[in-house]
Order: sequence, then C-alpha cells, then structure tokens
Amino acid sequence: MSVQTKAAPRKAAQVFIFVTIVLDVLAMGMVIPVMPQLIMQTGKLDIAHAAQVFGAFGMVWAVMQLIASPVQGALSDRYGRRPIILTSNFCMGLNYVLMALAPNLGWLFVGRMISGVAAGSIPAAMAYLADVSEPHKRAGSFGLMGAAMSLGFAVGPALGGLLGGLDPRAPFWAAAALSLANTLYGVFVLPESLARDRRAPLEIRHLNPIGALGGLIRSYPALVGMLAVSFLLSLAQQGPNNVFVLYADHRYGWGPTDIGLMMTGFGVSGMIVQGGLVPLAMKWLGERRAMLTGFMLQTLGMVLFALAQTGAQFWMCLPVVSLGAIGGPAWSAFVSRQVSSNEQGRLAGASSSLNSITGIIGPGLFTMTFALAIGGQAPWLPVGAPFFAAAALTALAALGASAVTRKPLAPATAQA
Repeated sequence: MSVQTKAAPRKAAQVFIFVTIVLDVLAMGMVIPVMPQLIMQTGKLDIAHAAQVFGAFGMVWAVMQLIASPVQGALSDRYGRRPIILTSNFCMGLNYVLMALAPNLGWLFVGRMISGVAAGSIPAAMAYLADVSEPHKRAGSFGLMGAAMSLGFAVGPALGGLLGGLDPRAPFWAAAALSLANTLYGVFVLPESLARDRRAPLEIRHLNPIGALGGLIRSYPALVGMLAVSFLLSLAQQGPNNVFVLYADHRYGWGPTDIGLMMTGFGVSGMIVQGGLVPLAMKWLGERRAMLTGFMLQTLGMVLFALAQTGAQFWMCLPVVSLGAIGGPAWSAFVSRQVSSNEQGRLAGASSSLNSITGIIGPGLFTMTFALAIGGQAPWLPVGAPFFAAAALTALAALGASAVTRKPLAPATAQA
C-alpha cells in the first residue's frame, strides 16, 4: 500500500510537468514563424537587414539565458522548483504581451532579453523530474520531457504560422494567453517536489555561470568529462537548427510549407521516440547501450542528411535521426545521478548555461560553414558540410560518453 501511495503522487507530478512543458514550448514555438516578419514590419526593414537583426536577437537571447540559468537553478535548489517554474511562466506571459504591443525594434529587443531570462522553466522542470523520479527511472522521465517538448514544437510553429497569416502580432497574444494559463494551471495543481529538508544553501558563487560550473566540478570532479560531452552534443545540435531552413531552400528548393511539414515531422517523430520508445530501449538495451546506440544513430543520421541529393531522400533519413533521440534521455539520467538530490537545480542550470554558450557560438560557426560551402570561397567543402560537422561533433561526444561511463560511479549523496 505504501508503495502505491508513494508512486501515485510521482505519476501525477510527471503529468503536471508534461502539461507545463507542452504549454511552455507550444507558446515559444508559435512565435518562431512570425518573428522575422514582425521585425521587418516593426523596423521597416528589408529582408537582408531583418536577417541581421534576427541574428542579434538570437544571440542576446542566448546571452541572457547563459546569465540567468545558473541563478534559476541555484534558486530552485534553495527555495524549491515550483516558484521558479511559476515565476518563469508568468514573466514569459507578460513578455509576450510586451512584444505584441512593441512599437519599435528597441522594445522587441527588450522583449527578447526578458525571454532569455524567463526561459528558466525547462532547467527547473528537469530538476523537478529528477526529484520525483527514482534514479533508475530518470531516463524514462527525461524521455517524457523530450516528448513534451517535441509535441510543443510540432504544433506550435504550425499554429503560429496560421495565426501569423491574420496578423504577425496574433501569435504573441496567443502565446501570452498560453503562458499565463500555464501559470494558473501550476498555481492550482503543481505540487512542490523538493522537500525543505533537502534544500541547499544559497551561495553567491552559484549565481554566475563560471561559479556554478566551477562549484559543481570541485564537488564532483567526474563531471568534467560529462559536461564536455554535453557541450559537444549541444554544439552539434546547433548545426541543423541554424542552417536547416537555408539549406533546404538552397539544395531542395523547399518553401515555407515544405519546411513546416518537415519541422512537424521532426516534432511528431521525436514525441513518439522519446515518449514511447525510450522506456523500451532502457529495458531492452540498458541505459549505457541505449545512450551509445542513440549517439551512433544521430551521427549516422547527420551523415545521411549531408549526402541526401533530393528532398525525398532527406525525408527518408528522418527515422534514423529520430531513433537516435533515445540517447539524450539516457545521458541526462546518467549525469543527474552524479550529483546529490539538493543540487539538481544547479546541475540543470549549469547544463543550460552550456547550451546557451553553444547557442552563442553555434549559429555563426555553422552558418559561416554553410556560406563557405555554397559561396565558392572554399570549393573543397561539400554543400552538406554543416551536417558533416554536426556528425563529427556527435561522434566525438559518443567517444567521450563511452569513456566516462565505462566504469559505473556510485550515486551522489546530499551535500551538507
């Protein structure tokens, strides 16, 4: 009876977090298709200048998330996950209202800065899932989170594109409504996951990216190699994320409809794999083999993307890349077990900071590689060079992951 009683709240909490992430990512995804159009309309810019502004907006978002993520992670370890998730969602809702009303590019720029600061619900949600999941079941929980994000990104851009056809500001109003509704949902049904006796003291050195990373590494030296692997994986993802639209247009002549369908395909397949296949992969292969298998499939998928001569061939590569998604949740579960229960927020914040760093350097790195490949400055580079680069980074990450997981580590205990 006690086991069932304990399991029920955990299951309910996972459902709450699933809904929270779906709504959060759905809101973010809705504004993606119309942001360039809103920049052009608000700033009265042509496409070339709007592209430059759009790039600057993406960079400032990553910089603000880099600064804010360790703060939110440390605060969630000290005060609990619930207030961080709710505050982030509420601020994001107000920010969408600000951007919907923005009279000029300056206010849009401020909105993107706030978005970067407020995008703290995802790291806090990862810490939440680590709190409510048994260590050996965390891969499945992180897979559930990945499925929620995939669902949001599958539906959000399509819905945003439809609303954007009415008015470029309409998706921002809809996103604001979703974020504020998400906040109300959490106020009434989201329980706190971190008991008071498991909370960590708040230290100033935990509130900046360097201090957060340095403090974790000093407490858990084994994290050095793991965070390096996480960095490589995150940087590899920047490749397809930043060049896909340009690449598909240049190589296959795809328009917005074709690209939107492909994004939906990525989202739906990611939802199926991470929501349904991850638990099975953990059962059949075990955590380490599932992780390495996923990384190898991701590497192969990136190579196949680079070699695809037609749009139909590109579509045929999608199942390989999608199946590779079993590796991410297994890796996250492994890393989460290396720190104590009262420092999951710091770990999530540090990981998010690494993602933000790759979000700062990745777009320029991969778009420049693509430009060199098609512009004639580097004729030896194939047109699929960004995907080959992503494959190489993923392969390096797989080698690193194999090395750091070769010998099992004892689970961490709570720090005093």
